[in-house]
Amino acid sequence: MGSYVSREDFEWVYTDQPHAARRREILAKYPEIKSLMKPDHNLIWIIMLMVLIQLVAFYLVKDLDWKWVMFWAYVFGSCMNHSMTLAIHEIAHNFTFGHHKAMWNRWFGMVANLPFGLPISISFKRYHMDHHRYLGADGIDVDIPTDFEGWFFCTTFRKLIWVILQPLFYAFRPLFINPKPISYLEIINIVIQLAFDILVYYLLGIKSLIYMLAASILGLGLHPISGHFIAEHYMFLKGHETYSYYGPLNLLTFNVGYHNEHHDFPNVPGKNLPLVRKIAAEYYDNLPHYNSWVKVLYDFVMDDTISPYSRMKRAPKGQEVLE
Repeated sequence: MGSYVSREDFEWVYTDQPHAARRREILAKYPEIKSLMKPDHNLIWIIMLMVLIQLVAFYLVKDLDWKWVMFWAYVFGSCMNHSMTLAIHEIAHNFTFGHHKAMWNRWFGMVANLPFGLPISISFKRYHMDHHRYLGADGIDVDIPTDFEGWFFCTTFRKLIWVILQPLFYAFRPLFINPKPISYLEIINIVIQLAFDILVYYLLGIKSLIYMLAASILGLGLHPISGHFIAEHYMFLKGHETYSYYGPLNLLTFNVGYHNEHHDFPNVPGKNLPLVRKIAAEYYDNLPHYNSWVKVLYDFVMDDTISPYSRMKRAPKGQEVLE
């Protein structure tokens, strides 16, 4: 149903990603940006408050009718749990305790993971670092859809289904593109998460457990905040690989919308990314950007020139050192 998209392959490029070169140029001109590369300890308290809020929500929904369980899972829980994934993103960059306490960040990531219901924190860290170092690299960057996704989700209706099923693809895509042997920290993450989920079920019941899992799945699918998945790197304009978003949902997402700034300076926590843009305004103001993630989702589904194939891809050089 719906018109077919015009793309039949990824946009293969033979240049390096732009972020390293721009970072060097900006730092040469504005060395004061180095002062922004420091942990944001306030994240610890913000994330702990978010975990507490969701624990209270688990208790409040335990006796509701199913229709209200699902209503609050989408309206409230989905925002909280999607925001928590971006808190986990901040933790993956060691912004909570700093690089010199890397293991503190890994353990804290497991705590932040608890209200999400599914064990993602440690695996996300392993794959996300590869995404930064080797943006768009074939067989390495699992943020790039598979060939099957590009081939099959090629009509308006199928693209809508693809958006709804994004959590599924993000969960299983690494197993097809860049499978890695499971680490002991991933096993610990799984055990802790399963124990927490069982505890929620035992103490609060099935409705609280379903609220938690539904909030995560719905929040990463057809949801306004999920527009950032597509806004960040899908090529709406030829030749542009990364896009920033400067709208109000940055307040819920630790400024992940400042995505050009984030890839240019992955050691700067989200709190300071608006300062990067302010200091080096001439580098960012003229780059294409968005002010609405909802419009990004609408344009992705309805525009027959855009599909999962709308990503810039490059062949690996063979010297990559993976996380």
